[in-house]
Amino acid sequence: MRSETNKTDNMKKVFSIIAMLTVVTVAMAQPRAVDGDVNGDGNVTSADITVLYNYLLNGDTSELVNGDVTGDGHITSNDVTYVYNILLGIPNPINHEYVDLGLPSGTLWATMNIGANNPEECGDYFSWGETTAREVEDPYWNHYQWSVNKWNTITKYCINSSHGSNGFADNLTELEPEDDAATVNWGPDWQMPSKTQMEELRTKCTWQWTTKNGVKGYMVKSKNNGNSMFLPVTDYYSNGEIHYTGNLGYYWSRTLHETTSYKAYYLFFYTSSNLECTYGNRYSGYAVRAVRTQTY
Repeated sequence: MRSETNKTDNMKKVFSIIAMLTVVTVAMAQPRAVDGDVNGDGNVTSADITVLYNYLLNGDTSELVNGDVTGDGHITSNDVTYVYNILLGIPNPINHEYVDLGLPSGTLWATMNIGANNPEECGDYFSWGETTAREVEDPYWNHYQWSVNKWNTITKYCINSSHGSNGFADNLTELEPEDDAATVNWGPDWQMPSKTQMEELRTKCTWQWTTKNGVKGYMVKSKNNGNSMFLPVTDYYSNGEIHYTGNLGYYWSRTLHETTSYKAYYLFFYTSSNLECTYGNRYSGYAVRAVRTQTY
């Protein structure tokens, strides 16, 4: 009797082990998600394009498994372009995270700076209108892309001819895409914020001075939906080095000053005592927090 009982117990153990192995095997056999696989068949083909078109034109969801391949929260023609790029072997831009702060303009703000790996990092420093990060060069007029060698030799973005090289003026007041550090580094969906967008952020959100993971900065919280983002201290790049005190924030806008063409607007803060949108020399190396526009 005892022998029969042992046999039964042993059989139960064997079946239990087989069942566990089966579960593991099934779990391991599950295919990994394939970038651009809209219909969930494990491949990216023209069939995925067809499924997207059927959804966008007819609302057909019968074969739709993952239509939001860009990860922006919507299914649009951008997703079609994304899959086409994969089929043609064209690299797609990295999908950078953003936060909806419920702003009246619909502006969406990136959750970290250009060149940063997390929200607490300062990221890269750029001179205004330049798209390559400053490293060792002294960001002064003789090293600035849009001047010959000093403040009154501006060669692009000039509305005051007395500040332009040989009386130059082009009346451009906002950076064009090819000179926008956000657009060039992150793709056409992104751009540096305008002065107006910065003022909106400053006035339509609450700003609380805080420390996040050992880094000082502002927690910027929406007054409408409660969403928030962190703006770390950045200090600035000048005279060939980073001037870091751990208390200052400098963030470029894409907007030129109205009368002084060798200056442009930026968001400035000094601990919790000063927060304003002001202007400074275009050669200065400041951080960039990108924006994009809400799409529906």
